[in-house]
Amino acid sequence: MMGKNGEAFERLVKIMDELREKCPWDKKQTIASLRPLTIEETYELGDAIIEEDWKGIKEEIGDILLHIVFYSKIGTEKNQFTLDEAIHDLCEKLITRHPHIYGDVKVENDIEVKQNWEKIKMKSGKTSVLSGVPNALPSVVKATRLQEKSKDSGFEWKNRKDVWEKVLEEIKELQDAEESGNQENIEEEFGDLMFSLINYARFLKVDAETALEKTNKKFIRRFTAMEQEARKSGKDLSSMSLEEMDKIWTSIKNQKEKY
Repeated sequence: MMGKNGEAFERLVKIMDELREKCPWDKKQTIASLRPLTIEETYELGDAIIEEDWKGIKEEIGDILLHIVFYSKIGTEKNQFTLDEAIHDLCEKLITRHPHIYGDVKVENDIEVKQNWEKIKMKSGKTSVLSGVPNALPSVVKATRLQEKSKDSGFEWKNRKDVWEKVLEEIKELQDAEESGNQENIEEEFGDLMFSLINYARFLKVDAETALEKTNKKFIRRFTAMEQEARKSGKDLSSMSLEEMDKIWTSIKNQKEKY
């Protein structure tokens, strides 16, 4: 007997079939036209997660699920793959990569799970542990994933203090590059500093992308509030001095429960 999840999924697949047949917009879509929409939906899910907006999360995972079913429908039309093939391939991959659950491999913790995962992937034909990191990832996310992947191969700092020393070293190198006036060198050293800070974030058990996005959102709240405060006094920011703006900014910043 099909459970509620199965019934709901079958309903979605049936609706997708009907839309693809009858709706002018859905009939026109290709994998290329869907791609930017899928990326947008993924970022919207990311926003909902940061805000811990469970209603939004529910809505956004539904939108992403629609896209997955849509790609599968197009794949079937082009005789490339079917939805059930994609699902069964995923199931087989999960079983193969979890021998501590579906086999006789013993693991002590999540670190060993990840190390086994990478070893299994290498046996499947990958030539580098870094090959699974998509080129199109945002740079902060990509740097984190590259560091996590190399860590699973044992390429990792021993302690947090050493990582911080590397950050300080990179700051000094950036300062030296700035003094030299070589813009290309400045850019390179700035990138090195960011990479080392992202590495330090991992040792602090902080996701650098999430932390930065939370700071972005905080800046938006505070800056918007500063604009509103300026308008209340009959001014706009462009007509105010930096000292006047800083005074408002400090006042808003002190209202931590709101901003």
